[in-house]
Amino acid sequence: GRIHMKLSSLCYIRKNNQTLMLHRIKKQQDMHAGKWVGLGGKVEKGESPEETAIREVKEESNLKIHSLRLVGILTEPDFKDNEDWYVFVFVSDDFSGDLHECSEGELKWINNSELDSLGLWEGDRLFLKWIDEGKFFTAKFIYKDGVLLKSSVLFH
Repeated sequence: GRIHMKLSSLCYIRKNNQTLMLHRIKKQQDMHAGKWVGLGGKVEKGESPEETAIREVKEESNLKIHSLRLVGILTEPDFKDNEDWYVFVFVSDDFSGDLHECSEGELKWINNSELDSLGLWEGDRLFLKWIDEGKFFTAKFIYKDGVLLKSSVLFH
């Protein structure tokens, strides 16, 4: 049948051994409800994944990214509404601006050592470690009803 693909970008903003995280507690019918996530969203027509990350970070936090680096690519089959999601994962420590309120949740700087104790998607818990280890990854995460059933990864 027809392939339903969604491309998205995810960006972890970092400074002083902290990461800016979004606690998704504001929207009804939010697939991420209650979870702590990085900033990001869907790639729009004509955008590169980098442009998406920069736009979404600006929209969600008011921070302006000056440079970012790609740290991994995720494949999440049938993640939501029968769609396969492909996620470009970025990190940036080169940004400026002041945080503003986010309509999607509460923004909070979290100590990197405490990220693992947050309510994260299980796959995110895995790849945040890989980022800290400096590995570039392509991973496939298979979720069912929000639970990670299977994961596989290649490091490059």
